[in-house]
Amino acid sequence: MTPRELIGVAEVPGGPPLRLFRRGGDFMIVLDRNELMSTRMSGSEVALGTMTCDRLGDDPAPHLLIGGYGMGFTLRAVLGLLGPDARVTVAELVPGIIEWARGPMAAMTDGCLDDPRVTLAMGDVAEAIRDGVGRYDAIMLDVDNGPDGLTRPANDGIYSPKGLAEAKRALRPGGVLAIWSAGADAAFTRRLGQAGFAVDEVRVKARDNGKGPTHVIWFARRG
Repeated sequence: MTPRELIGVAEVPGGPPLRLFRRGGDFMIVLDRNELMSTRMSGSEVALGTMTCDRLGDDPAPHLLIGGYGMGFTLRAVLGLLGPDARVTVAELVPGIIEWARGPMAAMTDGCLDDPRVTLAMGDVAEAIRDGVGRYDAIMLDVDNGPDGLTRPANDGIYSPKGLAEAKRALRPGGVLAIWSAGADAAFTRRLGQAGFAVDEVRVKARDNGKGPTHVIWFARRG
């Protein structure tokens, strides 16, 4: 087997560092011993984008918030579906993630960060949510492996009742909060309902060929 090659280390504010590995033509972002994302398993990240767009209706100029960039699968998916008047804000806390996107993974990034519809906001997505009252038609969150602060403890607040209330305020009427997770969480599903969202819990395969582990995406619509 081809050995993994460490390409870089990125510091996470308030959390342990991320490491970027390459094995042949594949890239992996790893936190401690957890593989957070990989170019081999992009299907559910793409689905986060496409399924959210499917729920937006026919608005020709929606405003979407994506947190965080990751490997850009969700961003590239929505850009492929949205029209020229759409706006996409990408909130990314870790500068090293963007350095990797523009550096060793530039060929895969394919210029998506330079798309005129995209605004890159370096910082905590929770702040973008708090500051964006009534601003977004959709908020897509893929900052942890589920609804808890895996990458850093401060992320717990995003999934708390207060955090969900802030997300609801940031959405326009009928807007969608979409949250990616490596697995199901019945308590979080109930919490979304208690926050006043209409919840659709969807299971998707990790790989774009329909194989691999099953991941979960919650689509929570504001009334």
